[in-house]
Amino acid sequence: MKEGSGEDQNVAPSMYSHVSRPSSHRNKNARKGLPFNVMLVGESGLGRKTFLNTLCESAVITGSEVTNAEQAHIAEPMQFKNYTVEMDEDGMKIILNIIDTPGFGDGIDNEQCFMQIQEYLELQFDNVLAEENRIKRNTKFNDSRIHALLYFISPTGHSLREIDIELMKRLGSRANIIPVIGRSDSLTPRELVLFKQRIMSDIVTHSISVFNFPDLDDEDEDAVEENSELRAMLPFAVVGCEEVINEDGRPVRVRNYPWGVVQVDNDEHSDFDRLRYVLLNSHISDLRDRTQNELYEMYRTEKLSGNTSVLANNTSQAVISAIGA
Repeated sequence: MKEGSGEDQNVAPSMYSHVSRPSSHRNKNARKGLPFNVMLVGESGLGRKTFLNTLCESAVITGSEVTNAEQAHIAEPMQFKNYTVEMDEDGMKIILNIIDTPGFGDGIDNEQCFMQIQEYLELQFDNVLAEENRIKRNTKFNDSRIHALLYFISPTGHSLREIDIELMKRLGSRANIIPVIGRSDSLTPRELVLFKQRIMSDIVTHSISVFNFPDLDDEDEDAVEENSELRAMLPFAVVGCEEVINEDGRPVRVRNYPWGVVQVDNDEHSDFDRLRYVLLNSHISDLRDRTQNELYEMYRTEKLSGNTSVLANNTSQAVISAIGA
């Protein structure tokens, strides 16, 4: 593991973790583990770290890595932090590679952040393109293309902000963007419904490309129905939590408030479990396939025709500095 070992804790398993559906895991034969690369993007304070630990059901990011409260107000340059966790979902070994982006959106001018993330995504495409052009391929080549980019939206209750629109418009052709409302428990159920509607209206108005769970030609009626349900849920409203209590003899992840509790794994309280199931089970193949067959092929065509915005040296010094930070 690159930055976190993910020591197991007594964390309640996802209710979707061990459910098998006909469309799940089309890569059962990947004995060495199926690599799946996820990038987390969003401003500080939206629960990315807690979401990551809850997603992996282990302490991937420990307390020592969390920003000191006294330093929280200091805007630090954006970095790319990598974490690798080996997981078993529905009998399938998954090598989950997570790239977090601490520092994103914390400054007044976020143009540099936009450029760094775009160039990072394109650099991974460039590495694959260079490998394809080798006379002798590297059998140990690491394909680090991002299969899913989770963009965390602040729960303002109003609509998308300029930073949200600009970031997603820029990256929609480079990654499968899945919009997520961070810390959604700060909104009432009614506010959340209206906020989701406004966000999706903004996405349509600004022609933003997100992963909208497209129906494939070979999918059955159950898969088509499931995709329809997932489209209706966008953006996913998530709550992360590492605190576990015992309820009726079973461990449950909850957040306690003066007005009551929010159960992370309860579909009536949060979309977290459904999103986790999408990422690690039902749509892991769809996300990987679209990255290869649509996003990468489109980029490859642009690059070979000289019609892409990629820098001549594949990346800028800003990206190299951020990766090395």
